[in-house]
Formats: sequence, structure tokens, C-alpha cells
Amino acid sequence: MTSGLSGELAQPAPARPLSGRSLFITGLGIGQICSWGSLYYSFPLIAEAMERDLGWSKPDLFGAATLGLALGGMAAFPVGAAVDKGHGRWVMAAGAGLAGLCLLAWSQVQQLWLFYSLMAAIGVLQAATLYEPAFAVVARRTGAAGARAGITALTLWGGFASTVFIPLIQILLDLAGWRGALVALGAVNLVVCAPLYAAVIRPAADHAASPVHALALSGAGTLRQVMGRVARRPTFWALAVAFTAYAATFSAFTFHLYPLLLERGFTAGSVVLAMAIIGPTQVAGRIAVSVFAPRAPVRLIGSCAVLAFPVAILALAWLPPSFALVAAIVALYGSANGIMTIVRGLAVPEMLTRQAYGAVNGALAAPSMLARALAPAGAALLWAQSQSYGAVLSAMAAGGVLLAGAFWAAAAFSRNEDMERHERAPSMPDRR
Repeated sequence: MTSGLSGELAQPAPARPLSGRSLFITGLGIGQICSWGSLYYSFPLIAEAMERDLGWSKPDLFGAATLGLALGGMAAFPVGAAVDKGHGRWVMAAGAGLAGLCLLAWSQVQQLWLFYSLMAAIGVLQAATLYEPAFAVVARRTGAAGARAGITALTLWGGFASTVFIPLIQILLDLAGWRGALVALGAVNLVVCAPLYAAVIRPAADHAASPVHALALSGAGTLRQVMGRVARRPTFWALAVAFTAYAATFSAFTFHLYPLLLERGFTAGSVVLAMAIIGPTQVAGRIAVSVFAPRAPVRLIGSCAVLAFPVAILALAWLPPSFALVAAIVALYGSANGIMTIVRGLAVPEMLTRQAYGAVNGALAAPSMLARALAPAGAALLWAQSQSYGAVLSAMAAGGVLLAGAFWAAAAFSRNEDMERHERAPSMPDRR
């Protein structure tokens, strides 16, 4: 018997691919729309309203988001390991329920310390409810080798989060203020997300269900041994750098696009319309991948997608502030971001290992979530130095360049490692 496991498992037969119309993916997808919309995309709009109402500074407000996302980064690995052990239903359902209670409490905030406490809790709960645990739940249902179709279908659903919730939140702000908006968002988590996750995540339906299924296949060894093998591969570290740069760029762009465009002279309605473009273009990018490159290696897909990030940010910095240009830039960014979500979900099984998906993905996500945490506050501090978003755009452009270079390095390392593996043992089973 392998230490740390209750036994070794034979290689399971491939699971039937999941489609976007399956009850499991549909339920998870609706939950992801609501989780992302209420817990992530809501913050910039709510923070802007809080700044006007309470007089708190931008660094104060975004510092709270940084604290929450940093703690979420620390929680990513244990959350992934818990999903690997079959606890995905309770991780996601309880996470959504607690997040709803935190949003309700946020609606009553008067003191900065209480706001920071609630944002810390919400950050941890994001690690239990957003894409990383959802991808791990899908991989557990299908087996990591068959996760591609399910993860791609799930991201098609999740891509509508910003399109649905950014206009919805603006309407709620106009009708009920930021406190009323938060009450509505809390109810969404309690009434929609938590029951959906509890209903559709069924451990008994997992592929080759076993208490240790996701931790090992035949000969994989303990979780510690799997993580040790992965950590010795340069692909892992290059991906960690790429995804960390991606997370920082994505977070700064998402959290500051609203005030950035207001600073450029656009009306709130125009800004909301521009931001709402992100969702459909994310979905369009994902559909393009599923239609035109359904079997293309994820390293090739990612190598093309990463080019769009520095191009979009540099265009936003240098082109004149017309709505048509901004809409085109946001569309480019959205389509690339949609594709990168698929790349993040598939990089572990296709470029690293098919073992312990949740834990390995959590290890990759931890520095990414820390970067996603630091970026909004860092951008706010850069803005405060000059009262302008010029320096912020320069920093985001640098992040886009780092993302592209690191991912290209990861793709090269992965290709070389695959070639060496096939040359060494062409008939041996995959034990990456």
C-alpha cells in the first residue's frame, strides 16, 4: 500500500466527454456566472460608489481587495487538495453560502476595519467558488485525461458573467445604491449558487469514483511524490511565471478599466457598455477554439493568445479615446482572455501531469492569486502618485510582455520534455 494513500488504482477507462448541455455542466456554468459576477466583477463598481459615499480613498478600497485575494491565493492549494479527495460539493456549496452572508454583511459596513475583515473572508471564499475548484470538480468527474471538453464547455458559460452582471450591478446601483446592490448579490449566492453546487456536484458520479482517485493512478505515488516530480520540471516554473503575470495584468485591467475610462472622459453608461463587450468576446474566443482548434495542443493555442495582451494594452494607452477604438480593444482583450481561461484549465493535464489535478492546479494558482491580489492595490498606488492612469497602463503592458515570454518558454520546455520522454520510453505509460 502506498504511503499516504489507501491503495493504488489501475488506469481507468476514458470517460464520455461532457457537453455544455449536460445537467452537470449547465448547473456549474450558471453557478460560475453568478459567482464571478457577484464576487469578482462587482467590486470596481461597488468600490467607486463607496468612494463617493464614504469618502474612503482608492488605495484604501483596493487594499481590501488585495488582502482578500492574497488570502485566496494561500487557500488555493488546500482547496484543490480537498476537491481531489472528493469534497468538491461541500467546498463549493458551503463557499457560496458563506460568500452570500459576507455580501449581506458588507452591505451594512460603516467602518474600514470591518470592510477589510469581510473582504478577507470573501477572498478566501473566491478560492472555493471560482474557476480553480470548478475545473478540479470537472476533472474529477471525467478523469483528468478527459477534462478538455468539460472545462471548455464550463468556460463558455462563465464567459457571460461580466456581460450579465456589470449592467445588472449598474442598474442595482442606480435603483438601490451600493448597499442595496450588495443585498441582491448576497441573495444570488444564497438562493442560486449554493443550491446549484450542492445539487450538481455528486461524488458518486465521479469517473472511477474512489476516495483517492484524483490523488493517484497506478504507479503515481503519493501526492507529495507527484508534486515533487512536477516541481522539478522547468515547464511548471515557466507556467507559474506566465500565469502570475497574466493574473496581475488581468486583475489590474478588470478592476481599473471602469475608473480608467471615466478618467478618459467617457460616461458611466458608455463604460458599462464597453465592459459588457468582454463577456461575449470571451465566449467567442472559446467557441473559436472549440470549432477551429478542438485538438490543437494547448501550448500552441496559448502561444497565439498571449500576444493579444500587450497589443491590447499598448493600443489602449496610445490610441485616441474614441468609443469605437475602445470597443475594439476590449473585444481583442476579451477574446484572448477567454482563450487563456481554457489554457489555464488544460495546462496541467496537457503540459504537466494527469495526476492530482486539483492540488497541482492549486499550486499553480496560488502565486497567480497573490498577483491578482496585489495588482489592484498596486495600480491604485501608481494612480495616486500621478493622479493619472498613464503609469498603470505602462505597468500592465510590461506584465503582458512578461506573460508572452514566459508562456513561450513553457511551451518550448513542454515540447522538449515530451520529445525526451518518447525517445526514452516510447512504450511506457504516461506517468508525468
